[in-house]
Amino acid sequence: MTDSTEKKSIMRCLGEFTGYIAKGIRTKVDAPRTEEVARSVEETRDGDVTLRRTVIEEVEYHGNAKEDQSCS
Repeated sequence: MTDSTEKKSIMRCLGEFTGYIAKGIRTKVDAPRTEEVARSVEETRDGDVTLRRTVIEEVEYHGNAKEDQSCS
């Protein structure tokens, strides 16, 4: 560990930066999947004004997040 008064070298900073980028690439993102099951639209017109109400019903599937089993 370095002393707080010591400055890091440019190569050390570049290595840390590269490590952060590589970690972000290796990290698996488990986004939920969604499926639209119903959609209903109600529209009412009164003169120059239109009121439109849209209801979307979705089912969201959540999977188990698994860590990437890489060696590095």
